[in-house]
Amino acid sequence: MGDVAIRARGLGIKFRRNRRGRRNIRDMFGRAEARTRPDEFWAFRNVSFRVEQGEAVSVVGRNGQGKSTLLKLVAGVLLPDEGRVSVRGGVAPLIEITGGFESQLTVKENVFIVAGLHGMPRQEIKRRFEGIIDFAELEGFENAPFKNLSSGMKARLAFAVVSELDEPTLLVDEVLAVGDKAFREKCFARIEDIMAEGRTMFFVGHNAGNMKRFTTRGLYLDNHQLKMDAPIDDVLAQYAKDYPPPAPRPRGKEQGNRRQNQPVPVPDDDDDD
Repeated sequence: MGDVAIRARGLGIKFRRNRRGRRNIRDMFGRAEARTRPDEFWAFRNVSFRVEQGEAVSVVGRNGQGKSTLLKLVAGVLLPDEGRVSVRGGVAPLIEITGGFESQLTVKENVFIVAGLHGMPRQEIKRRFEGIIDFAELEGFENAPFKNLSSGMKARLAFAVVSELDEPTLLVDEVLAVGDKAFREKCFARIEDIMAEGRTMFFVGHNAGNMKRFTTRGLYLDNHQLKMDAPIDDVLAQYAKDYPPPAPRPRGKEQGNRRQNQPVPVPDDDDDD
């Protein structure tokens, strides 16, 4: 610990509700206040934080508060309209996970191209190739065109490739731990192995149990700003206070009698927050 892995200073980014239209010179170089148009909105503004090397941090917030957008800013996929973000070393981005894969190429060709673009030497890709295919459960599909895979198979392959990268910082969107419950647990076990190596993780969480499992600190985005930066238990407690789950609806006598012989639903452990 001690070295800064990620540093954000005054980050802000905005989007247009209407995708049409072009920016002019004033839009590009004027002050932020002058550049804002009526059809634009700020996803968030004035977000500043630092993540030390080896830390595991969750980004917490309701849908639409910019959690995945912040992850993409750290990855360099998006550029901020205000402020700046710097990352020490490379990143292994488990976001929009099948991006960069070419539909016309085979599974094997895609593994070599994607891993190579992230700086993995060809001999190292050859050494790890069988393990990647085994993890993705794609034995026998090595020479199949990527476009012929199901969406689940594509996501499994992409996770297997990106999680093999030796970058010092791992960027994870929890929803990209893919497949059935058994395969998701395999993905989470792989993430734990990576963290055991002392790498940094920036994690967009949707499930409180997984955030507590993987991270110790939380950044809470609310009302388009960074509301709280604290230990993950404290952040989740504040989030639950701000947005308590709805109370169960009372069941009338007639409704209860009608359903008394029906099986009781079991809550899904993987439900989102």
